Amino acid sequence: MLEDSITYKHHNNSIMNNNDIFEELELIFRDVLDNESIKLNKDTCADEIEEWDSLAHIQLIDSIQKKFNIKFTAKEMLSWDNVGELVECIQTKLG
Repeated sequence: MLEDSITYKHHNNSIMNNNDIFEELELIFRDVLDNESIKLNKDTCADEIEEWDSLAHIQLIDSIQKKFNIKFTAKEMLSWDNVGELVECIQTKLG
């Protein structure tokens, strides 16, 4: 379960909590998928968002890595079943 009170250092040394990460991801998803109505939660998966296909997934990963100044391994990317697991992976890398 995600803990909202946990904070993480972002690459610019600002503190980020889970809500901050979700907010940043939502902005990225809306931009990449060109859909301002996207609302993310920990259970959101690709099947729920029409525009989230395999090409969009690559674009999302690229944008997320750039935004958070992190790199995902292929194993990590294949392990996520939902946005919550993606957030946990980002938290680990920012930790």
